Amino acid sequence: MSGTDQPLTTRRAREMLGVDAAASPGELRRAFRNRAKAVHPDRDGGDAEAFRRLVQAYEALRRGPGPETSIRQPPSVQTRRAADAATLNVSPTVAVQGGSLEHVMGDGRRLRITVPAGLRSGDRLRVGGELLSVAVRGDGRLIVRGDDLWVTAVLDRTLMDQGGRARVETPLGPRDVWITQKAAARGLIRLAGEGLPARGRHRQGDMFIRLQAASDTASSAARALLRRFAAAWAA
Repeated sequence: MSGTDQPLTTRRAREMLGVDAAASPGELRRAFRNRAKAVHPDRDGGDAEAFRRLVQAYEALRRGPGPETSIRQPPSVQTRRAADAATLNVSPTVAVQGGSLEHVMGDGRRLRITVPAGLRSGDRLRVGGELLSVAVRGDGRLIVRGDDLWVTAVLDRTLMDQGGRARVETPLGPRDVWITQKAAARGLIRLAGEGLPARGRHRQGDMFIRLQAASDTASSAARALLRRFAAAWAA
């Protein structure tokens, strides 16, 4: 079994960071920083998979599981299936517009469900005799936060620098927005009243468009991990 395939126990995590069981949070952080410098993919000879495993080991030890507990063990298949069956996953587009989707019930039945516009995470729908909890799940570039819709627009660097009109694709169709210097500096534009529609106790939401220059979108998965654990690199 290769090092990559080995289950990540706390003993294995300590070996990867070169610390003992009595290591303090500060010692863990320093050990992580030192080891990460050697394997970070942005460095010559770096290894993205080794960096990912190192981040996993540091995060597991920082949380402090038991001395020989296997880290991040998946739930049993039955438990996972039951949880999946009780959750109705809805895309942001369907949350905004409503529509049809397929759901697998706990007994294996596949149902085609028509859902209303304006669903939020935490809402409940009764389907096939079961009460399902709605989970609105984004794809990174299109997400829902409460009542609001967040869209990422990738724009030409020149447009970001000089300003001008841009067309942004959204679940409600294309929107023409004006990029001012202030908007470019903030990296954000707000379109009032263009988020999730009002439904029941929920208010009408807004749409927030996050602006990214095209050259800023080439970050790798390793860089995303580095941003996530940036605090571990702090002095």
